Amino acid sequence: MRRYGLAATCFVIGASLAPIAAYSAGDTDRSNANAYVKDSVITAKVKTKLATEHLGSVANIRVDTDKDGVVYLSGTVRSMDEANRAIQVARDTEGVRSVNSKLTVQPEK
Repeated sequence: MRRYGLAATCFVIGASLAPIAAYSAGDTDRSNANAYVKDSVITAKVKTKLATEHLGSVANIRVDTDKDGVVYLSGTVRSMDEANRAIQVARDTEGVRSVNSKLTVQPEK
């Protein structure tokens, strides 16, 4: 009886992980693993630099990088100055070729 319980548990875990494996295998727009790592490194550098800037709304800024070194900023900031500073920080980061900002200003109430 105990073996059936273990087998059933393994089946359930495997079945629940299958969609995750399928999703991760679907990242076919990357030419190779090095490009993906490079993009992740640029994203991490930008996020780290934003955190050290102590921008009040850094937690609301999302950073993504494509395979060409283009950084995409999205989310909300408290002022236009914060938006401009975040854009400048991203531009000044090594490996960034350009910055595309979709940041919106939402002042605190």
